[in-house]
Amino acid sequence: MEAPDINTLTLKVAQLIDLCDRLQQQNQHLQLQEKSWREERMQLIEKNDLARQKVEAMISRLKSLEHDA
Repeated sequence: MEAPDINTLTLKVAQLIDLCDRLQQQNQHLQLQEKSWREERMQLIEKNDLARQKVEAMISRLKSLEHDA
């Protein structure tokens, strides 16, 4: 009766190892995605700041034109 218990235990250990491997791969994939999203977020923040600066400069120029007229 001991042999089936060892076989069952061996199978379950192998399944746990497979699960750990899959989870590790999934974790690495998620970390890469997070890094990519963080980089994209920083690029979008920079673009947003640049656009805001341009709009503020246009408004400033329009106000100065309004005062000159």
